[in-house]
Amino acid sequence: MKIAIVGTGVAGSYLLNQLGRNHKVTGFERYPKEKYQCVCAWGTTKDYISEYAEACDLDFENYILHEGDNILVSFGGAEIESPLSGLVAFDKHRFLEDMQHGSKIKYGTWVQSENDLKGYDMVVDATGLRTLLPKIQGHEILIPCVQYKVKYQNPPFDDFYIQVLENMGGYLWYFPLGGKWAHIGAGDLNHNHHKVIQNFFDRYGGEREKIVGRPVRLCPPKYCQPFTSGKVVGVGESIGTVFPLLGEGIIPTLQCGELLTTNLHDLDQYRREVLDHFAFYETAYNFLAPLLRGEVSLFEQAGLSLAVLLHMWANESRYGIKLQLSGMKIEPFSLMQQAMTIARMITI
Repeated sequence: MKIAIVGTGVAGSYLLNQLGRNHKVTGFERYPKEKYQCVCAWGTTKDYISEYAEACDLDFENYILHEGDNILVSFGGAEIESPLSGLVAFDKHRFLEDMQHGSKIKYGTWVQSENDLKGYDMVVDATGLRTLLPKIQGHEILIPCVQYKVKYQNPPFDDFYIQVLENMGGYLWYFPLGGKWAHIGAGDLNHNHHKVIQNFFDRYGGEREKIVGRPVRLCPPKYCQPFTSGKVVGVGESIGTVFPLLGEGIIPTLQCGELLTTNLHDLDQYRREVLDHFAFYETAYNFLAPLLRGEVSLFEQAGLSLAVLLHMWANESRYGIKLQLSGMKIEPFSLMQQAMTIARMITI
């Protein structure tokens, strides 16, 4: 088959590598090569991504920049430190470049519709933003995000740090990149992410080197249908493979890419397997969406809260975080303020 892959992020790079072994594949990237950027915090769980690296003839250990021992989560005056289970920061840019090695890629080419590409048997929408597929109706949630690469003389944290934002509209992240470097970013549905990051810099300083950012889709695959339109088929974030509670999409995007690879000639089977594999994302979305909209029902959310918690506990190695409350430090007044803010959002 002659296949066009639009977008050379995680999904596009993996498919260039895998499909390029048996098909005539061309990648299309909207940015010039010198401006090609890898967004997101560059965090993943090494045990899960290693098998995909191996499929691309790569050793993931060569890309690890920082292997975490603990993560500190700040929320409403409480600080919870939890041990980690395989969570790492890695050189995503070099990893994608090595997956793409030997592939034909046309940089600086902005494909906006299927009509921009003639003569291909299939066009893969790996843009993340769903550029070539019909718009999502009714359930779309895009979280605006921004991230900086920052250099410190004295890094404020030795390990991973997360700050859950007021009203639970998003979070700020600090991911060490080895040495004195870190990624600092934030995403917030309430559009306060720039302010939150500036407050962080006012407190901890740091030399900002590079800025990237784009919205992250939290809508699950069930609500991102159709996955196909004409010769176009979606993959990865374009069809909702980002875990809504964490905004984490690297592993699920690779999983989705593998499902497309194995079902390339049966796209209806691909659709069914994607919906089955990511069925829990609908539960996570149904839990999160009312919180983000400020329409929380205490009784309605109780069952979903338990389901989400049990899922996270049962899949600690998948998400790289061991859930526990040891090491909790609480500032009572700040926690009370946060509790009152959330309480005002709750309808019974």
